[in-house]
Amino acid sequence: MPGSFGEHLLQDRFGTKPRARGFYNHQMLDHVNDQMREYISRMEMVFVATADGGGEADCSFRAGPPGFVCVLDERTLAYPEYRGNGVMASLGNIVENRHIGLLFIDFCGDAIGLHVNGRAAILENEDLLAQGALPVGVLDALLQDGGRKPERWVRVDVVEAYIHCSKHIPQMIKRSDVPQAWGTDDAVRKGGDYFKAKHSSRPWVDGAPVGASPTAVEG
Repeated sequence: MPGSFGEHLLQDRFGTKPRARGFYNHQMLDHVNDQMREYISRMEMVFVATADGGGEADCSFRAGPPGFVCVLDERTLAYPEYRGNGVMASLGNIVENRHIGLLFIDFCGDAIGLHVNGRAAILENEDLLAQGALPVGVLDALLQDGGRKPERWVRVDVVEAYIHCSKHIPQMIKRSDVPQAWGTDDAVRKGGDYFKAKHSSRPWVDGAPVGASPTAVEG
């Protein structure tokens, strides 16, 4: 049966096993079906959860034109990685621990979500292109409106895919008057020092003991 040891332990403790079994049996797949594939092709954003070899977790965010997360086949997805801030927090975690969780949420349409959990691997852009696996037109879409060429891709081998219910997903309206700047290096468009962190004290700069390493967010 799907689910972790911890899930089943708590289901027994709190008496939710029958409901959980119904969810596993009726809503969870080990692949993305046609409806999920169509849904992913419309999505412009995804939340990405990774953890390092010691289990320290990081949740990041990726966005792009519709279809930037590509369904290569029913058991394989891929999404592009750009230059960012050089920290490579998500990719660094994947090097240590291939487990990955993707959460797609449609805030501006059907107010429904999709979880895709799996195992990740890093592919250089040229290697993925050489495989001929990308759907036709994906690169052209990524490069529209001044978008940058991906440096590499993350391939996700699907282990499980399931719905995130709409009960608490807020309905939003997408603004059409603010142009996107996919892949930009413009500091202002990237947010600059919005949280005024640049001149704040930090132990790994101010003489703290070696080993007090920060966890940074990719941008």
